[in-house]
Amino acid sequence: MPSSIHSGSCLCGGVRFEATEPLRAFTACHCTQCRKQSGHFAAMTSVPLDQFKLTRDDSLAWYQATAAADRGFCKTCGSLLFWRPEGEERMAICGGAFDGPTGVRIEMHIFCADKGDYYEIADGARQYAQD
Repeated sequence: MPSSIHSGSCLCGGVRFEATEPLRAFTACHCTQCRKQSGHFAAMTSVPLDQFKLTRDDSLAWYQATAAADRGFCKTCGSLLFWRPEGEERMAICGGAFDGPTGVRIEMHIFCADKGDYYEIADGARQYAQD
């Protein structure tokens, strides 16, 4: 049976991508960096790099947030799209960037000790104070 391909983009369409299943379960990160860059918390899945393809990258920019990872975003509309860990052969993709349903749910929350005080985590997924 052929694998399904999930497409996605930034808000303005300047960056488009495809990811081939299987997608990893979503991890919701509540760290200060994810909250500041996304405006809330970041929910991301990931695929091996050989299952990820940029189909348009006219406005893609990368920001090296830490020595451990780069964050990919659209320099036109500001959409946060990717998190590329240093030394790993995978691409993490923001859940909101997909064009349609993924069929994948949040499996865990990380850096819960850093979460904002304006919301509660009540979905029943595992929670970790740190990573």
